[in-house]
Amino acid sequence: MRIVIFQESKVTDYHTGEEVAFSQEPSAVTVGSYDGVHAGHRKIIGQMVTIASTLELRSVVVTFEPHPRQVVNRDPSGRLRLLTLLEEKAMLIERLGVEWLFVVRFDDVFAAQSSESFIQDVLVDRIGAKSIVIGYDHGFGRDRKGGVNTLRKMAERNRFDVSVVDEVRLCSEHFSSTRIRTLLRDGYIKEANKFLGSPYLISGKVVHGHKKGREIGFPTVNIEIESPDKLLPKFGVYIATTSIDGCEFKAMMNIGVRPTVAVDSAPVVEAYILDHTGDLYGKVLSFHLLERLRDEMRFSSFDALQEQLRKDKKSVEHYQK
Repeated sequence: MRIVIFQESKVTDYHTGEEVAFSQEPSAVTVGSYDGVHAGHRKIIGQMVTIASTLELRSVVVTFEPHPRQVVNRDPSGRLRLLTLLEEKAMLIERLGVEWLFVVRFDDVFAAQSSESFIQDVLVDRIGAKSIVIGYDHGFGRDRKGGVNTLRKMAERNRFDVSVVDEVRLCSEHFSSTRIRTLLRDGYIKEANKFLGSPYLISGKVVHGHKKGREIGFPTVNIEIESPDKLLPKFGVYIATTSIDGCEFKAMMNIGVRPTVAVDSAPVVEAYILDHTGDLYGKVLSFHLLERLRDEMRFSSFDALQEQLRKDKKSVEHYQK
């Protein structure tokens, strides 16, 4: 999948920053923030990919960076925490068979653009939309006033089709990124994963830590999260998996301030990877969180901590997906 950034009428390659010739081409398109790429999102994107394949169109997901709510401040609780940073979102979208991720730089100027202008200037004139797929409750453009009716009004004149994907529910509950954020903050990782449609993803670069884990027989990799906007689930110990050089490994991940070995002011994400040896510094690893084992705890001694870590390791070893 190719990732491009659209800003001020220029299209640049996400990885190199170089301007690219993104030509108008008959395309199937869907638009959304798609934070988390949850099961509801996947149904929309999947339908777009199917239409693209059937009609021999280019498949394009249009998303926004930063998240629009971070710009227009629609989040009443304050700072919006994201389920997926851009590269994580791209990783999940690519798995759905999408050819292009078209990332619109979202700022105050863009936020003031009308929905009609966005449809005409970006989706039609810039991308070449011939089929647009959106969710039943989708809104875009200034004050999110654009939606299904706006698209249908413009469809005949611009010769594109509009497909609306019905609401998806899980046990009668609506799929939403907000609901998933709440579950994660409360530590309900398995429930959150059901809504996501796959295990929650935490990724980052392996950096040097204090090496306390090595001293007690459980060497960990410290994961540097790219952005403070990433939502970390409730502090505690989690069962996770990660892939290294094409091989999957089980891991026990600790998220928190490590009260026994240190008093960190900021949360630390670290993982003990079972059955792996070797230098991982500088590598970017992605961990899929499967289950929450326990709360983060302060132990009276390193011996007590070691004993608990041995129990945690057994739980990870015996875990079956």
